[in-house]
Amino acid sequence: MSPPAPLDPDLARWLDHLRAERGATAHTLRAYQADLQGLADFLAPSERPLSAATLADLRAWLARSGARGRRLSPATMARRIAAARTFFRWLHRTGRVAGDPSARLQAPKVPRRAPTFLEVPEAAAVVEQPTQEGWFLLRNQALLELLYGAGLRVGEAEGLHLEALDLDQRLVRVRGKGGKDRIVPFGPPAAQALSAWLEARGDRPGAVFLNRDGSRLSARSMWRITRDAGAANGLPGVHPHALRHSCATHMLGAGADLRGIQEQLGHQSLSTTQRYTHVDAAHLLRVYRQAHPRARGGDEPDQG
Repeated sequence: MSPPAPLDPDLARWLDHLRAERGATAHTLRAYQADLQGLADFLAPSERPLSAATLADLRAWLARSGARGRRLSPATMARRIAAARTFFRWLHRTGRVAGDPSARLQAPKVPRRAPTFLEVPEAAAVVEQPTQEGWFLLRNQALLELLYGAGLRVGEAEGLHLEALDLDQRLVRVRGKGGKDRIVPFGPPAAQALSAWLEARGDRPGAVFLNRDGSRLSARSMWRITRDAGAANGLPGVHPHALRHSCATHMLGAGADLRGIQEQLGHQSLSTTQRYTHVDAAHLLRVYRQAHPRARGGDEPDQG
């Protein structure tokens, strides 16, 4: 296997800038690096660095098909354009290039989907009955209980350190988008699962969630653990964001106000949180149509 290509120097400096000054999460940094490395690979045959890319280069790069010849989805295209714009805007602002070739890129419109969520019994099954055994089972259950019970982003769970947990008060300090810290509560089931996991984990310092080698559990592994737990309970396609969305939807259904949910999830804008009003309304309408005798065409006799 050939060694990976060296990182473009400007790309390396930009990633350091995002990490140190913008507080970008590890998940964001990986995504941006992968996107811009793709552009660097595209430019490699011409032996030009990223800073030499033109608007025509960017358009040609974006026009390339994705994996296995499939067209890029609007969401993937929009993410790549966002990465390029952020990178080249920084190059221009710091005087590394004379102009910004990404300024004229037009991002596609990405349809705004209602968040995916699980019903309460489905979420309970996923978090209470994950896959694997022994040490791994305790870890997986603690992870899933926290993703659902606190509504964490997978990158926030990945970055958790032991000192961030307060099991007595059932609180966790997380670092969200933009490097902003927030205190998030979680319930007794998550506290119990975390207590059992930490006892099995031992007192070594560092990350809350570890892999088999004792290193920090990656976001990719967290996605796999969640997917496998869903599949084992007859729910294919479950992902960590579905547990986060389920947390918000179930809080709203139980009477929580939008401001409280906004603080719980760490949304910068209330409009982001308002998506859950549509989810809950759709859920209530479905339940009503299934259960209410006056919602099925009026052919049932009125029982008084």
